Amino acid sequence: MPKNSKAVKRELDDDVTESVKDLLSNEDACDDSFKKSSLIVDNHDGEGKECDVEEGGSDGEEEERPAWNSKLQYILAQVGFSVGLGNVWRFPYLCQKNGGGAYLVPYLILLILIGIPLFFLELAVGQRIRRGSIGVWNYISPRLGGIGFASCVVCFFVALYYNVIISWSLFYFSQSFQQPLPWHECPLVKNKTSTYVVPECEKSSATTYYWYRQALDISDDISEGGGLNWKMTVCLLVAWSMVCLAMIKGIQSSGKVMYFSSLFPYVVLICFLVRALLLKGSLDGIRHMFTPKLEIMLEAKVWREAATQVFFALGLGFGGVIAFSSYNKRDNNCHFDAVLVSFINFFTSVLATLVVFAVLGFKANIMNSKCVALNTNKIVALLGNGIEHSLIPHHINLTQVSQVSVEDYHHMIEIIKGVKEDDYQKLGLESCSITDELNKAVQGTGLAFIAFTEAMTHFPASPFWSVMFFLMLVNLGLGSMFGTIEGILTPLIDTFKVRKEFLTVGCCVLAFSIGLLFVQRSGNYYVAMFDDYSATLPLLIVVVLENVAIAWLYGIDKFFEDLKDMLGFRPYRFYYYMWKYITPILLLVLLCSSFIQLAMTPPSYSAWIEEEAAERTLRFPPWGIVVCISLVVMAIMPVPVVFCLRYFNIIDDNTSTTVSYKKGRIIKESARPGEDDDTSLIHGKSPSEAPSPMPGNSIYRKQSGSGGTDADTAPNGRYGIGYLMADMPDMPESDL
Repeated sequence: MPKNSKAVKRELDDDVTESVKDLLSNEDACDDSFKKSSLIVDNHDGEGKECDVEEGGSDGEEEERPAWNSKLQYILAQVGFSVGLGNVWRFPYLCQKNGGGAYLVPYLILLILIGIPLFFLELAVGQRIRRGSIGVWNYISPRLGGIGFASCVVCFFVALYYNVIISWSLFYFSQSFQQPLPWHECPLVKNKTSTYVVPECEKSSATTYYWYRQALDISDDISEGGGLNWKMTVCLLVAWSMVCLAMIKGIQSSGKVMYFSSLFPYVVLICFLVRALLLKGSLDGIRHMFTPKLEIMLEAKVWREAATQVFFALGLGFGGVIAFSSYNKRDNNCHFDAVLVSFINFFTSVLATLVVFAVLGFKANIMNSKCVALNTNKIVALLGNGIEHSLIPHHINLTQVSQVSVEDYHHMIEIIKGVKEDDYQKLGLESCSITDELNKAVQGTGLAFIAFTEAMTHFPASPFWSVMFFLMLVNLGLGSMFGTIEGILTPLIDTFKVRKEFLTVGCCVLAFSIGLLFVQRSGNYYVAMFDDYSATLPLLIVVVLENVAIAWLYGIDKFFEDLKDMLGFRPYRFYYYMWKYITPILLLVLLCSSFIQLAMTPPSYSAWIEEEAAERTLRFPPWGIVVCISLVVMAIMPVPVVFCLRYFNIIDDNTSTTVSYKKGRIIKESARPGEDDDTSLIHGKSPSEAPSPMPGNSIYRKQSGSGGTDADTAPNGRYGIGYLMADMPDMPESDL
């Protein structure tokens, strides 16, 4: 590598000739580019230095960018990032709410029209430019460099509260090693004269009481902070420590963790499905799930919610997808990866929905049996006092209430309702329908920490299943957290060349410190606030800008040439029309509808009122509304700020870096006008003017079309990329 201008001068004067042995050694060296790649930077003194993209390098050092140890490790990382808690507790709720099995139709259509094309786009740009989100979008268009910073801000906001959910799962996991489970029944209060059930628990249920009072010790509203919940504070510290240790060495450490964190949830889900199918009533739940309500498919709300779920299920806009793919070798088939991961995500959602509905069907059966027993006792009490004995069928024996079946109860109710049409409501008898029980839609924490935990208390060996379930939630959460944190660290390291270890520890310490806001008694309300306002609109705006930047600013035809160069084949024409027309339009419609929904829905949250032992929807106070708006503004602010700084030349566009590829390596170039050719790498010159940046590293010479000086080129070799020089009209990367 030239260390001064004289070395470069010698390179210009001497023709480089190579033997076949030199060529073969060069090709063999390229085999390791999947594992390692380095960045060559020409500094202002004219000296070339190789910097590690991941670690940052000091002058005179050569450090190498880490890469995935195997394709499997990379796929597991992408699956772990995209498959998260939303697949388990959001998708089943949407399926139940929006027409059962019919919901899968709009979801699949939008997965093909929005999900796969955008996921493929992010994978491709990350692999093509081999940088984090900041470097990628700064390269595409310096004025849109704020997209990468906006992604980092959103990732940080999401990481703050997402790890709190992991800490909740850790708490329940730690409490599951007991028989019976601590949320099995309501606690008793003893005084000098009597023993009674805690009123808050008696009015609600054992699992609801345990969640709100024992775990969260929640306050009545967001303004009542109530101090730190020390149990959750310790769990949050453990959660951030796990993330820090897994991420401190980058993909070299987190990649190994992925083998467990990505695969273990599937083992648990399959075990749960097999166990649940053996329980009474599970088929009722699955039947309820797959019973399509086709008329609901015509509602615009169903399509909007399906599009939103597709969008967030794949982790689009976070930067994690780009960060993970930036560590790939350049000829990796990212189109196959996009389709594979998208459908793995979809089938995981369906599998999780089967498990949830099978378990909820079992729970609904138990609750229905309790309802029948309770209301049969009411009928016994009303005999001769509102209900005549003659109304009871002779084959039903009311002396043994426990022997009355659900069918017998429904038979009695039909007769009583037919005779007592006017007075039936006064009797206070319930219909006790399994369908009604299954229609009580729950999602999020209500599903995981209340409904599902209640169902598991009725499982044989319930502590074992509780341990497995919450360990699965921890692993699902960690897989997504790794991608989210990588979406923060990789762009910052690529941009500012700081050490990975220091930045990782600093980021985790800062996030834990801010995260203490979420583990005070009112912390659950802040989690809801961040979940509703910190990500939805900013991420939609980010992805719209990503799509427009590639399709219209960079150029869809040029991008297709890049893909052909990387993949060895031209992608289907389907993607051309999706990226250029269909997907941007659909994203804009989704963005507008989401904005209208947020504008029309007053900022509110669901508060748990201790005296009533029930939830109540409350409006955010004025300062809370300011925080909600600030979250959206802060997340998207980098986009206009960077645009203005570039547009008004406060930061010169020429200071941005461009990146070209040299057999799996990246050459970073800074355009400095007026610099002598001898001390430059590549400054937008024609092939005949560009000096070789790497003398002695197997560079070929051939006559340029103009004849004259030798131009630096190379055969495509193993990865089919050659040496890509600036402004070479015969190569697809002509703008590099």
